[in-house]
Amino acid sequence: MLRRSLLVLAPAALLALPAAPPAGAQERVVNIYSSRHYDTDRELYDGFTRATGIRIRLIEGDADQLIERIRNEGANSPADVLMTVDAARLHRAQAANLLQPVRNAVIEGRIPAHLRDPEGHWFGISKRARVIMFDRQNPPQGLARYEDLADPRFRGQICVRSSSHPYNLSLMGSIIAANGEQAAEAWARGVVANMARPPQGGDTPQFQAIPAGQCRLAIANTYYLARFGASQNPAERAVYERVGVIFPNQADRGAHVNVSGAGVVRTAPNREAAIAFLEYLVSDEAQRLFANGNFEYPVVAGVPPHPALAALGEFREDALNAARYGALSAQSLQIMQRAGWR
Repeated sequence: MLRRSLLVLAPAALLALPAAPPAGAQERVVNIYSSRHYDTDRELYDGFTRATGIRIRLIEGDADQLIERIRNEGANSPADVLMTVDAARLHRAQAANLLQPVRNAVIEGRIPAHLRDPEGHWFGISKRARVIMFDRQNPPQGLARYEDLADPRFRGQICVRSSSHPYNLSLMGSIIAANGEQAAEAWARGVVANMARPPQGGDTPQFQAIPAGQCRLAIANTYYLARFGASQNPAERAVYERVGVIFPNQADRGAHVNVSGAGVVRTAPNREAAIAFLEYLVSDEAQRLFANGNFEYPVVAGVPPHPALAALGEFREDALNAARYGALSAQSLQIMQRAGWR
């Protein structure tokens, strides 16, 4: 996946700024602050402008940097929309009072209730499942739930990234919500005891370590593996064929899913344009771009995932509201670090 450079402070962060409007005319724009650094998102912005005539000004950066920037800009912030990945980050922006509630029948009718903030401060626009990956040449027995990862039978077999990453914080939040804090900490201690190596790297190196013989199991998000399934690189295709996926907890609460999301900034100068942009993000056209451009699951029913993602299998997802596990992120980090998950 290609990533554009961080352009938090650079004027070049503005996308194809339109020429000044004629005298007396008001330029129709929406200012988007995004921590999604995917080249395919440019098609989203172009599609929105074609559909509405509203131009987009884009500033990209790390999520925490963008949140801090909006906070520092205060009432004078030009930001209309904040886009970022993971409910933990969306909750961080909401807790900082940077997002305003939006009630919109189109958006709410397209996005399932568990994938958006109940008060409308932010909305999930795409989703990814956090799953257990395994070596097809040496499949595990008796592994069907996240809870099973703490079983001593899997000692020295798990690869996973650090506890501080929002992907793991949100997963942990869902386990706290399901089982309680005490059981969640015991689970985290069990996972730490079963790690094949100290946490390191992103999601992709976790499942790459499986065919490399460094671990037998990995915890990672689906879209990273699906990207390998669509790759023209034979080595990546070989990894995709070698690594299997378990969608956990299918007999009870379902597999944990997380979101990319967007919300309207509290001081948005172009509020109506911002809401129009959110409406576009849940259109079939935009949802297909999420699916085919970045191998994410659409949040809108009836829009199919990319074939490389669909090939991983169908699954039942956890219906826990993303706002709930997002709000548990600070507690999740404390528990995981107490358990020795670095």
